Amino acid sequence: MNFANKVSIFRIITIPFFLSIVLYYSPQRDFLRFVALGVFLLAALSDFIDGYIARVKGQKTKFGSIIDPLADKLLLITSFICLYTKNNIHPEALLPLWVILTIISRDVIILLGAIIIYLLKQDLNINPSAFGKFTTFSQMGTIIAFLLRLDFVNIIWNIAVVFTIISGIDYLRKGVLILNTIDVKANPRNNQ
Repeated sequence: MNFANKVSIFRIITIPFFLSIVLYYSPQRDFLRFVALGVFLLAALSDFIDGYIARVKGQKTKFGSIIDPLADKLLLITSFICLYTKNNIHPEALLPLWVILTIISRDVIILLGAIIIYLLKQDLNINPSAFGKFTTFSQMGTIIAFLLRLDFVNIIWNIAVVFTIISGIDYLRKGVLILNTIDVKANPRNNQ
């Protein structure tokens, strides 16, 4: 296992620590908000580090192409759910349920699509799109802004939702193209 993959696994390991800190948070223990922010920033930084190492050091692997986006999804989905249920961290801005459902729905659709493609193609080549990267960045920005209690956090989560929807449509379009390619290869007579 190369270093980039170890960094991705580290990101997964940070998730229970972040969740525990947020769940233990209360207004009387406001310092925990900053501890949670530190843990989340460390996890977010690890996302950029493992990608950088994989590209620069040539450590791209099949395992890494699966574990890296999985670590991102686990970190972000659990963070959003946790911050939604623990609604006293940013009392002036309660995270709406529709934001959480939009983020989770996109990731579930992508996961199901990936499973279908893998089952039909027996291979899965995951390449994050620019929209996917913007989505991850804006979702991480939402969590950070929420923990910092920024007044304009609602603007940031709306940007994150827009990128989430755009990237979801983009991945869906790419998945349909892959499935159509599989269908054409499986039934060459359909093209005549």
